[in-house]
Amino acid sequence: YWLDMGVDGFRYDMAEIVPVEFWSYMNSHVKIKNPDAFLLAEVYNPNEYRNYIRKGKMDYLYDKVEMYDSLKHIMQGTGWTDHIPVVKKRSQDIEHHMLHFLENHDEQRIASPDFAGDAQRGKPAMVVSATMTTAPVMIYFGQEVGEPAVDNAGFGSPTRTSIFDYVGVPHHQRWVNDKKFDGGQLSKNEKELRDFYKRLLNFTITSDALMGEYQDIHFYNREHTEYYNHHVLSYVRWSDTEKLVIVANFDAKDWFGFELEIPKDIIQKWDLSEGKHKIIDVLYGGEHTMEVVNGMGKFRVDINPLQSFIFKIN
Repeated sequence: YWLDMGVDGFRYDMAEIVPVEFWSYMNSHVKIKNPDAFLLAEVYNPNEYRNYIRKGKMDYLYDKVEMYDSLKHIMQGTGWTDHIPVVKKRSQDIEHHMLHFLENHDEQRIASPDFAGDAQRGKPAMVVSATMTTAPVMIYFGQEVGEPAVDNAGFGSPTRTSIFDYVGVPHHQRWVNDKKFDGGQLSKNEKELRDFYKRLLNFTITSDALMGEYQDIHFYNREHTEYYNHHVLSYVRWSDTEKLVIVANFDAKDWFGFELEIPKDIIQKWDLSEGKHKIIDVLYGGEHTMEVVNGMGKFRVDINPLQSFIFKIN
């Protein structure tokens, strides 16, 4: 009925409380009717992820219990970045089916006092969500302008913008700007935050490397690089046409400086020659130089609180 009405996707609430055999039957019929129909489901038991993807024929599951929960702890200052590569490895075979997000109608807004209290704290997590895997990424309306969800809806408690609330979303409304949809009433900080999201997301949809190979360099640098620490995360992504080094600082107060190392096996895979190679941050355009000596790559990184770099090697 709904497919005949033109609906081209379904989001299934708490799908795991319904037997996977039902979803296999229903989703098979959906896909026969429309092979391009979009099927997204809530399944929060990691042991059942593959069952609901493979037998249940779900296109995507929310990556809440693994990636989201891990990033939330780090944003709140209670987690270490060491956990993220481990989480990534656990779901590597199904990562393209795991939808990344930082906000939705069930979860607290990043800027709410009960979460992080500052939308800026979501920036490194957003870079990781959008670039670490081949997974799709979801933005919840108002996230990109720091909506804090502080209004009291008259029931429950603030911190969320749910589908059941009858309250305003003032940051988002300032972007709507009396239906001009031009951000005309946004503050300077809100405009800068939205510009960050715009730069990041527009790069991700054009990058070949982000649908290509991945390798962790975080643990190598944790062991070998002075001043590199558990507030920082780094990894590389590449394709035949593009090579990226991604570095994010989750610390909200401290900046760090270190000589980031790219291990020899990656330099060999990239077929980089000895000598100097120019690298450019695709987010804001800063230039650096990586030097390859005896097969090892190295370059200086000075990274501010909550700053991220996506370095592209030319």
